[in-house]
Amino acid sequence: MKISILIISAAGVPKFALKGSYTLLTELMVQLKFDKDAKMRPLKILAFFAHPDDETMFLGGTLTYLAAQGAEVHYLCATRGEGGEMGDPPICERAELGLVREKELGCAIKALGGTSLAFLGFKDPEVGPEGELYPFSKDLAPVVRELSEFLDKIRPDVVLTHGPGGEYGHPGHIQAHQAVIEALGKQEYPPRVVYSPSWLSRETGEFTPAPGMLVDISPWVTKKIAAVTCHKSQHGLFLRNGAARAGRPVELVEMIRNQEALGRILPEGELAGDPLEEILRPIALALPATA
Repeated sequence: MKISILIISAAGVPKFALKGSYTLLTELMVQLKFDKDAKMRPLKILAFFAHPDDETMFLGGTLTYLAAQGAEVHYLCATRGEGGEMGDPPICERAELGLVREKELGCAIKALGGTSLAFLGFKDPEVGPEGELYPFSKDLAPVVRELSEFLDKIRPDVVLTHGPGGEYGHPGHIQAHQAVIEALGKQEYPPRVVYSPSWLSRETGEFTPAPGMLVDISPWVTKKIAAVTCHKSQHGLFLRNGAARAGRPVELVEMIRNQEALGRILPEGELAGDPLEEILRPIALALPATA
């Protein structure tokens, strides 16, 4: 009977969880104990993004729903958004922006029902004169090191982070994604799944990449709007982007849609007992074809 239980558990071990330093039997026993412990506590989620407001604009409704279902949602931001916009008209000086956006993010996470907020030690570079965007670290290694330490501390079941294409190609988003993938290889207790948001394309009006899950956030839109309102320094940017997509001036509230989309990055392929898919199923408008 014990051998049968271990064999069944093997199907749930993510590909990136296996390490050559363990025998297969030891790895399965560790994973079995971890799975058992996980079922006895709330689902633990890490939302790791590059800048303040990424969490809200991409997945604010989904994150609110997860918290409402009893999940622990921990937020980690790589920077304080020091290089972003200061408001239109400006609400602070450049030197003050990091502190302002840190407070804005705290306000937003409170609105979303988050459990905790922490920051990595990186500074967001200013946008270039022609709108150029940059990664927040010249070297990936220190990002991986700091992120690995945080993962060791939190031990999340689920990680939500940027996709490999950085949604709309933002180098900081891409760097955050790369750091997650590399850091996972160093974890004794890796998360069971990693997901990223799909971005609503300004050109096509469709989610890209094609989402694995499309969810209805209608009951939580007011919470997402409250979180967006917290990011006051970025409202000018939001409104310009919204106007470019709509072809006309827009109000902040009408930019918030009733749907969000996301897809699983790891593990690849089919996965029995995906914890995020299970908890999102009641609000899912579309699930992966294999679900």
